Amino acid sequence: MLPDSRFWHVTLTLGGVAHDAASVKAALHRLGVQHAFLHSMRYSAQRAEIRYWEEAEEMLDAAVLALRVWPDHRQSADLPTWQVIGLEILERAMFTSRSDSWTPPVVGVNRPAPVPF
Repeated sequence: MLPDSRFWHVTLTLGGVAHDAASVKAALHRLGVQHAFLHSMRYSAQRAEIRYWEEAEEMLDAAVLALRVWPDHRQSADLPTWQVIGLEILERAMFTSRSDSWTPPVVGVNRPAPVPF
């Protein structure tokens, strides 16, 4: 863990011109292999949502990293050329306070499977 760092829950939503849903699913699967900390992926022909934990000192640092995930993996994972249409970043305590029965996802044990919206 980095000195003075915290964990942030990131939800990144992307959208744009429709693509074949099977191609989007396959691209998200490749992204999941390349970006090991994803714990949830959802998709449709026109949008995708990925969720993961980021370690950073400040929320702004986590946001900058989140905004780079899709472009940094666009070519290697053959992701659609979509734009960010949503970004939510919550400190761990805030994220866990949203649900009394929340159980943290086990990251790195199983790769998440992309599921349709």
